[in-house]
Amino acid sequence: MIAKKCQRRQKSQKKPRHLGPLDDSWQERLADVVTPLWRLSYEEQLKVKFEAQKKTLQRLESYLQMLNGVNVTTAAPRSEGLCCFLHPIIPSPVISGYRNKSTFSVNRGPDGNPKTVGYYLGTWRDRNMVCVRSNHLKNIPRKHSQVAQYYEVFLRQSPLEPCLLFHEGGYWRELIAHSTSQGHTMGIITFHPQELRQEELCVQKETVKKFFTKGPGAVCDLTSLYFQESTMTCCSHQQSPYQLLSGEPHIFEDLLGLKIRISPDTFFQVNTAGAEILYWTVGELSGVNSNTILLDICCVTGVIGLSLAQYTSWVLGIELVEQVVEDARWTAAFNGITNCEFHTRRAEKILPQLLKSKEDGQLIVAVVNPAQAGLHYQVVQAIRNCGAIHILVFVSCKPHGETTRNITDVMEAKEESILSKQGKSALHNATYSRGVKEDES
Repeated sequence: MIAKKCQRRQKSQKKPRHLGPLDDSWQERLADVVTPLWRLSYEEQLKVKFEAQKKTLQRLESYLQMLNGVNVTTAAPRSEGLCCFLHPIIPSPVISGYRNKSTFSVNRGPDGNPKTVGYYLGTWRDRNMVCVRSNHLKNIPRKHSQVAQYYEVFLRQSPLEPCLLFHEGGYWRELIAHSTSQGHTMGIITFHPQELRQEELCVQKETVKKFFTKGPGAVCDLTSLYFQESTMTCCSHQQSPYQLLSGEPHIFEDLLGLKIRISPDTFFQVNTAGAEILYWTVGELSGVNSNTILLDICCVTGVIGLSLAQYTSWVLGIELVEQVVEDARWTAAFNGITNCEFHTRRAEKILPQLLKSKEDGQLIVAVVNPAQAGLHYQVVQAIRNCGAIHILVFVSCKPHGETTRNITDVMEAKEESILSKQGKSALHNATYSRGVKEDES
């Protein structure tokens, strides 16, 4: 019955474009998109990054000079052509195969095969989208490439078609591979259920489970294998639960002396060794001590706050996703950290009341690590209105765009004396942390 459904759907699909065999040109084109600095030495890459951050700060400075009452001239040390000091980019200890999470798409490859697993080249708008295998990319670890390779083998054995476009039908979708320095690997397969009955879904889950536990895919030695039914482009655990097909429900990572629990929904910095330097740098910049409260906004698994808990009086973590907050609480309990609490609500909803309850004379150090969409304006407003916050550390993987808007919004309504102190901190911290977030080798 499933095969007949596939045949009916295939009649409406466009004829595949055959773009030629996979050769060095395809691989180089993909590398140019995914790792645009790969042709440069790592030392040259760091110089490029430094100049990019310098330009970002110059644009931010120009904008601030247009705001009434903002004085960007200070007596503090500064870099040439800037109103503040821009630290050198901190190199990553690992520059090859460093990614601990990779997301692989499924679509037509250069040879026209719709069951190709890799990364996209081209755009849907131009109708030249091609899926190219990514095992040659310098930032992808061999384990991830192996899992992707065997997922492709599985797809080509399956009678079900991949889901290339939702309205054209198909079932098999993307693959996510998580790995840790402990040798743990989690695979997550996304599947569009279309109109399959529950018993038909169970057959497919059992088939993929058997392939990766007893079939050819067993060589991947997955610690955890998850399956998610999704009718949307992106789907959270709350919207459609991750279903454990085999193995352990979690994988674990060691970071800054802590054992961290990772779930399918967990966001974790993609370069673990680089993340350690990033978090250490945040600790240095924050200046936390036994008399301060550390406010960790958008804390995800709580690693920043938990790694600094021993130096501060109390850690307050705020995160929207319930599952990762459960991981943060588990990590705190397992590592014997008791001076912390985590709240699962939108930061803009809970932050004002949290700050009000903590304004008892203790100074607050705030660390924000938002997604690329930036901070909600109400979060920015709450930070601005809390006089107890004396240091703000802004961590961003994309220091232009929304990050720039957030920083200027934080500074815009402050008194000039506060701007002189906190404005420099915001600029300084945003650029210092950028160098260890990722490395485009």
